[in-house]
Amino acid sequence: MIILGLTGSIGMGKSTTAEFFAEHGAMIWNADDAVHRLYAKGGAAVDLIAEAFPSAVVDGAVDRPLLAQVLGQDPEAFAALEGIVHPLVAMDRADALAKAREDGVKLAVLDIPLLFETGGDAHVDAVVVVSAPAEVQAERVLKRPGMTRERLDAILSRQTPDNEKRQRADFIINTGKGRARARRQVEAVVRTVLDPAWTSPRQMGQ
Repeated sequence: MIILGLTGSIGMGKSTTAEFFAEHGAMIWNADDAVHRLYAKGGAAVDLIAEAFPSAVVDGAVDRPLLAQVLGQDPEAFAALEGIVHPLVAMDRADALAKAREDGVKLAVLDIPLLFETGGDAHVDAVVVVSAPAEVQAERVLKRPGMTRERLDAILSRQTPDNEKRQRADFIINTGKGRARARRQVEAVVRTVLDPAWTSPRQMGQ
């Protein structure tokens, strides 16, 4: 099974690109969805977060706005939260990949916004970066409810810059020229990595 890491900065069209991969039968695992499952009532992270940050858990589930308040008040809290959540997310991902292998899936796509930031690119066969011109990105994001230029800049300051992502990518999907062109680029990536003659550029030295 080929495993691709899919990443891209906010507003680049990563979710749509993941849908295009799914059209080719790829198993899609989404890191954000995994966190939502962990935070929901009965989720594996709830009791651990309740122990570390009691005020952030309401009615048996993690209240994300309250958790954000706690993190904003304590600079060291974020590292503690990562220590709780990251291992659970890794287990969720491993379970999804194991099931995909059992089901005979040929291509798995790990949709991880902070792929480079968390070192996840070391555990995939290739990295696909979704990109678009900065003005297109800003136009998309600023249409979202409650979004401001200042908030967008703050989000971008915590992410690896787009130009660095592109330099570290094995494949780039440019979503700035419409869905049809992006879909064709995804099709080309799928065709390339599923070719029996293709060799992972990241696993060759391992």
